[in-house]
Amino acid sequence: MRIIKIFDTTLRDGEQSPGASMNVQEKLMVAKQLAKLGVDIIEGGFAFSSPGDFEAIKTISNEVEGPIICSLARAKEEDIKSAWEALKDAPKKRIHTFHSTSDIHLKYQFRVSREEALKRSVEMVTLARSFVDDVEFSPMDATRTDIHYLCEVVEAVIEAGASTVNIPDTVGYSIPVEFGVMIKTIHDKVKNIDKAVISVHCHNDLGLATANSLSAVLNGAGQIECTINGIGERAGNCSMEEVVMALRTRRDIFHADTKINTEEIMRSSKLVTKITGISVQPNKAIVGANAFAHESGIHQDGLLKEKSTYEIIRPESIGLYATKFVLGKHSGRHAFKTRLKELGYILTDEELNKAFERFKKLADQKKDIFDEDIEALISEEVAKVPEVYKLVDLYIVSGFNQKPTATVKLKVGEEIIDRLEHGDGPVDATYKAIAAITQTKSNLLKFDVKSITGGTDALGEVTVSLEEEGRTVRGKGADTDIIVASAKAYINALNKLAIRRR
Repeated sequence: MRIIKIFDTTLRDGEQSPGASMNVQEKLMVAKQLAKLGVDIIEGGFAFSSPGDFEAIKTISNEVEGPIICSLARAKEEDIKSAWEALKDAPKKRIHTFHSTSDIHLKYQFRVSREEALKRSVEMVTLARSFVDDVEFSPMDATRTDIHYLCEVVEAVIEAGASTVNIPDTVGYSIPVEFGVMIKTIHDKVKNIDKAVISVHCHNDLGLATANSLSAVLNGAGQIECTINGIGERAGNCSMEEVVMALRTRRDIFHADTKINTEEIMRSSKLVTKITGISVQPNKAIVGANAFAHESGIHQDGLLKEKSTYEIIRPESIGLYATKFVLGKHSGRHAFKTRLKELGYILTDEELNKAFERFKKLADQKKDIFDEDIEALISEEVAKVPEVYKLVDLYIVSGFNQKPTATVKLKVGEEIIDRLEHGDGPVDATYKAIAAITQTKSNLLKFDVKSITGGTDALGEVTVSLEEEGRTVRGKGADTDIIVASAKAYINALNKLAIRRR
């Protein structure tokens, strides 16, 4: 049974999804969860691209144990040196450098010859190897590259010190049979391929990223690059949960598995959804809301008799558990702390006190507190930004024959300011009042509401996106009152804008 390495690029390629950018603390939260999930490599970002990415990689290198921490770097000296500076404190580190090899990229984007591209690739792998023992090289747009030239490049970079060669389907152009043949050709024709791991990085433009990655495994690939929920540029990347569960479910075909702790899959999916604001479609394989839902009477009958009749994956195997015990307003601090630990959250005493205080307030509003409620509460608490604006009070008047009115009271610095505004609805009136108090010039790009749990007393979660002078931020808020949740989300986003302006 071969073990396939999982290279998670949620924090790098996944973050390139429009609107999915994360701050340092959010990246750290995801990285810690990826470590619990058991991924082999975490690509923390692109160190040279921004101070934020550099700081995120450096922070992850210092605080996350277990996986190899990796930074992307173009085949440029300044990129590789920046990657090294960000990674140097990591116990296990990798520099991932790349250069295009397809004629269409070399001619129109880079304007260099094949010989120049090869020379540059070898030089930069050699430079990276002078800093770290673990170097990965990617010939960008490999699937549109002449196969003979591709093999030449792969052989040369391995000779220069690359221990992983990644074959990316950069534009999602390939199909499984074709991609499998390409991997097999590299495996058979490159003389020194035994000195490196073949990796693949497939995009989903034709909906074939997972299929192409699995085809590569059948033909010799030993590493798959993927993201949680399949997020990423354009149509996204190979979905981590899909490829991992396909390998595990069909070991009879692939004769391969991963070291992933699959019971952490759902928690990882939910965390990435909360932080990025990108919802998972209900019919998404493995982690979609309907992935284990059965409405057909025939299916229900079969499941009641024997689950294997219509379920090829046990829900428990990906972390879909029933709540072990229900927390409520009579629950104490110890029970709350114990449940947090079971959910994977280790808080400081100060964080625990604040979270417990919010939990008790929520318990007064809801009869039953579910794991999803606790996770929403904790992620909101841990990811808090400094409060330039703080919601003090909110009063709404609305009805059939009543023009919606909102009276909002905010703390701005040390001053308490209140404002009454009318609107098309209670949320509109609330946002107008908040905008008037804060004097924001931002534009509301997105407003998304969802219920975290079932029932009329469900905790509602609101995500908003604001844009101001080219800056885009996301705000999140959760409450049993959806108007209050909306106000929290808007204020959270405005606080992020205020911090960025500073």
